[in-house]
Amino acid sequence: MEKFFWADKLAENIVKIKGNKKTYVVASGITPSGHIHIGNFREVITTDMVARALEAKGKKVRFIYSWDDFDRFRKVPKGVPKEYEKYIGMPLSDIPSPHKKGMSYAKYLEREFEDSLKKIGISPEFIRQSVMYKKCAYTKLLKKAIDSRKNIIKILNKYRKEPLNKDWYPIEVYCERCKKDFTKIISIKEYKVEYKCKCGFENKIDFRKKGIVKLLWRVDWPMRWRYEEVDFEPGGIDHSVHGGSAMTGKEIVKKVYNRDAPMYQLYEWIGIKGGGAFSSSAGNVLTLNDVLEVYEPEVLRYLFVGTKPRSAFSISFDNDVIKIYEDFDALERKYYNGSANPREKRMYEMSKLDKSKKQPERISFRHLITLVQVGKTKDLNGLGKKRAEKVRNWLEKYASEDMNFEVQDKLKIKLSGKDKDAMLELKKSLERQNYIEDELFTEFYNICEKVGTKNTDFFRIAYLIIIGKEKGPRLASLILAIGKEKVIKLLEQIK
Repeated sequence: MEKFFWADKLAENIVKIKGNKKTYVVASGITPSGHIHIGNFREVITTDMVARALEAKGKKVRFIYSWDDFDRFRKVPKGVPKEYEKYIGMPLSDIPSPHKKGMSYAKYLEREFEDSLKKIGISPEFIRQSVMYKKCAYTKLLKKAIDSRKNIIKILNKYRKEPLNKDWYPIEVYCERCKKDFTKIISIKEYKVEYKCKCGFENKIDFRKKGIVKLLWRVDWPMRWRYEEVDFEPGGIDHSVHGGSAMTGKEIVKKVYNRDAPMYQLYEWIGIKGGGAFSSSAGNVLTLNDVLEVYEPEVLRYLFVGTKPRSAFSISFDNDVIKIYEDFDALERKYYNGSANPREKRMYEMSKLDKSKKQPERISFRHLITLVQVGKTKDLNGLGKKRAEKVRNWLEKYASEDMNFEVQDKLKIKLSGKDKDAMLELKKSLERQNYIEDELFTEFYNICEKVGTKNTDFFRIAYLIIIGKEKGPRLASLILAIGKEKVIKLLEQIK
C-alpha cells in the first residue's frame, strides 16, 4: 500500500525542492477558445488537489488560474456563426460573445467555467492575461525576452525541424487599427516597437505605455512562471512531449529569467466512454456543467482523485454510473466508521467539499432509480432530493432501456403452469406479511423452490407483470417502492 496519496507525495516534493516558503504558488490555466470541456478540468483539479495537500501540511497556498484570453481567435468553433471569421486574428477578449449580448467572447466562456468550478469546491484566483498585458504589467520581463531572443532561438531550434530565422522575435503585435495580429515587426529599439499590419496601418509604439505587444506561447508561459513565482503547475501530454512547451519553458525560464521551473506533473487525457476526443475549438465538448447533471460534485471529484494524473481514463454515462455511486458511498461509510485505510481516507478527504465530521445521509443511486420512476420522491429533501435530480437526468439522457420502466395498471400477459403458480404464491406472501427488502428477496427463492420453477423464470414473469419488461431494478426493492398493495392488485388479475 502506498505510504502517501499521490497529491501528498507531490506536495512533499514541492516543499523539499522549493524549500520553506511563506506562500507556495500553484497554477493552472487555459485559452478560452471555446466552451471549456471536461478534459480540461483534469488540469485544474490536479492543481486543486496539490493545493489541498500543501494546506494539509500547514502551508499557505496561492492557487492561480490564468485565462489566456489575450491569445488570438484562431478559427470559428462549431456552434458559432460563420461570420465570426472576420474576427480571426483578434484577441479573444476583444470580440463579442455570440451567446450573450454585451459580453466578450472570452468573458462569457470564462464566467461559465468559473461558475461550474464553484459547484465542485474549487475557487482559485483568476488572472486574465488580457488585463495583465493591456496594463503593461509584464513590460520588464517582455523586454528581457526580446533582449535574449538569440538564446531563445537557440533553445527552440534544438527541437525544430525548420530553424527559426535570425530576424524572429518572441513577440506578436496587435494592430491599433484592425486589432489583429497580422503584423510584421520592422524594428525594435529598447521599448520602442515599429510594426506594419497587413491592413496597411503602421506605427512605432512604446510597449511600456501601450499594451498591444504579447509574448508568443513558448516564451509567455515561462515568463509568467517568473512573474508569479510559480512552484507547481501541471501540463497535458501535448505540452509534455520531448521538445514540447514544458521542456523548452524549463530551459527558457532558467537561461532568460534566472529561475528554476516549477515542479511539473504530466497528466493524461480523459475521455467519455464510447466517445471521441475533446476539442473546444472543434465544438466537440462536454462541459463540467454537463457532467454535473449526472454526477454529484463529490462523486465527480472521487473519479479524478482515484486515478493518478499519468493514467488515462474515461467517464461513464452508461450503467457504470450506478457502480461509481455505490463505490463512492462505500468509501464514505468506511471513512466514517473508521475502517478506511490511509489511502482511502485521503481519497475521501480530497473528494468531499466541506470539513463536516458528521456522515451525510444518502439514499443509494440504485434505489432512487426506482423511487424516481414510481413517483416516490416528493418527501425527499437535502441530499436525497439533489441525488434524485441526478438520477432523473441520467434516466432521461443516458440510461439503458432496461433501466427505464413504467409500472403497469393491468395484467398484459397470460399465465399458466408453474409461472401462474409462482405468481399466485407471491400474491399470498405479500398479503400475509410486511417484508423488508432482504426478507422479500429470500421469499422469492422460497417460492421458486415450493412450486418447482427456475429463479430466472420467476424474475422474468414478475418483471413482465409489474413493468412490462423482462428485467429491471432489483425486484424486492421495486415491489416495496411501488407498494405491495399495487402489486397485489396486479396479481389479483391472474385468471
